[in-house]
Amino acid sequence: MTTTLPGTFAAGPVSPPEPDLTPDELVARAEALAATLVERQAETEERGHYAEDTHQAFSRAGFYRILVPRRYGGYEFGPETFVRVATALARGCPSTGWMYLFGAAHALVAGAVFDERTQDELFAGGEFICPATVAPTGSAEPDGEGGWVLNGTWNYCSGAPYATHFIGHTLIPQGEGQPPAPLLFVVDRGQFERLDDWGDQLGLRGSGSHSLRIENARVPAHRALVGHLSQLPVTDELPGRVLHGGAYGGGPLSFMLLELGVLAVGMAKGALDAYEQLMRDRTTSFFPIVPRTEDPDYQFRYGEATGLIAAAEAAVLHAVGQWQELCHREAAAFTREAELRLALVSREAVRLCWRAVESQLFPTAGSSSVRHGERIERVWRDLSMLHSHAGNGIFLATHANRELSQAHFGPLG
Repeated sequence: MTTTLPGTFAAGPVSPPEPDLTPDELVARAEALAATLVERQAETEERGHYAEDTHQAFSRAGFYRILVPRRYGGYEFGPETFVRVATALARGCPSTGWMYLFGAAHALVAGAVFDERTQDELFAGGEFICPATVAPTGSAEPDGEGGWVLNGTWNYCSGAPYATHFIGHTLIPQGEGQPPAPLLFVVDRGQFERLDDWGDQLGLRGSGSHSLRIENARVPAHRALVGHLSQLPVTDELPGRVLHGGAYGGGPLSFMLLELGVLAVGMAKGALDAYEQLMRDRTTSFFPIVPRTEDPDYQFRYGEATGLIAAAEAAVLHAVGQWQELCHREAAAFTREAELRLALVSREAVRLCWRAVESQLFPTAGSSSVRHGERIERVWRDLSMLHSHAGNGIFLATHANRELSQAHFGPLG
């Protein structure tokens, strides 16, 4: 789907493959494709990532261009369209939704934090699939020309199998007596090797979260930023805000964490779909023996779960809407407190979805419905795995509360 070549952007914006494509049509394509993913979940888990033909279908549908700026041949439809697509895919197959989201989402980051020269290079292909990790790993040595030479292995790079780029962090020394500083970098596909080390985890076995190894890769100065993605000061004018407008001036931290809530909603909706089918196909276990759809207890469980999941979806979509609204205000509006408040909505969405699956659907679906490979069993494993993500299990569970309070009340003393 490559439609542009480096160096052509000076002549003006590049048209995307389907200039008249609308966000609603894109979401409809995601819902149609998601229906085909349900029966392919087992093979996706076995492979460790979604299939090549699925990848090609996503490419033809335009999914890898949703967040790419228009001047580079992207659709620039914004976060709301993107999360609606990701939710639909996660509903059909949580692993596929996870791998897609964390591969395609970082076009928004790249379009925000890197300068024009770097973006010209990164988006030259039109599509952008770029896993990103936040844990500093490996090493960076000065190359003598202002850039760096990278070495190391970066784990949990969701989206790795079809990645065109990778964003990672390492630590670099500062002055004597100073702690090392984080260095954010971006490398091309040809500069890393994907390791065959994903698939043995409890859940999300098909999420393509392999490790990437980098050996003696040179990163020029313009592709590296001293700082950490979660701490970049977005209240200043980011390069993306100048190049593309406010849509590329939002906080990376809050959007990265909202993505977890988006995926939880998709997974829980998939579990509810499976539970609904069980209610239509099966009867009660105790007298009176009636279809589950006619039993008051099953009706209660279905209604309870539906309400929890609908509340989670409404919360996370509203938060994404607030995120977009903040982007279109002045840069100073995107404060740390605002970022953390939006991120905490994601935590609550995850909790609501987990309550729906863990306390309503899973325990009443029936033992045969939670055997290995059954849809509800898989969602239970995948949602459990989501809880082990450091963004949810550590940052949102503890750090975010304290940071938000400190941001609100100001420095002590």
